[in-house]
Amino acid sequence: MPKPKFDYSLNYAELDLRAHPELYRVGVGEQGVLLVQPYKGEILPHWRFATPEAAQESSAQIYGLFLAYLAVGDFVGADMARKFLQMGFTRARRYANHKGGKKYAGPVPEDKKGQSGAHGRPELPRQPEDPVKAEAARIFKAKWQEAEANPQYAQLKKQHKAQYG
Repeated sequence: MPKPKFDYSLNYAELDLRAHPELYRVGVGEQGVLLVQPYKGEILPHWRFATPEAAQESSAQIYGLFLAYLAVGDFVGADMARKFLQMGFTRARRYANHKGGKKYAGPVPEDKKGQSGAHGRPELPRQPEDPVKAEAARIFKAKWQEAEANPQYAQLKKQHKAQYG
């Protein structure tokens, strides 16, 4: 069975997904992480991965938000916090592998902006690994995995998918 896709057609700038959780789709990976309000506004100010110290503080703050969302049964908030933890890992890994963080050659096609994937663009050669960014990635990955393994999160995710798709 194919995984449900994140709905990019909604006007997220004007939507409050806390008030309308029925409109939220988990999607795949980090889909929608920089769109869904009010969570983007609540979580993004804490998201930092430039150094292991920044990653440690950032991932702890975001994981704290994850737990706070779970405490009030807010699956959408918890899933958005999980996505920011995942994005901390993937972005730090990208910078660990590619100086300047640029992974693909060429511009993103206009109709694909905001979506994940290379969209047919070739991957640039990897540089020698940046150990600082690699450590930041490791820190975020540990918190992301901790969030994914949380039984309450898993239950709320299952309920959300059963209720809303």
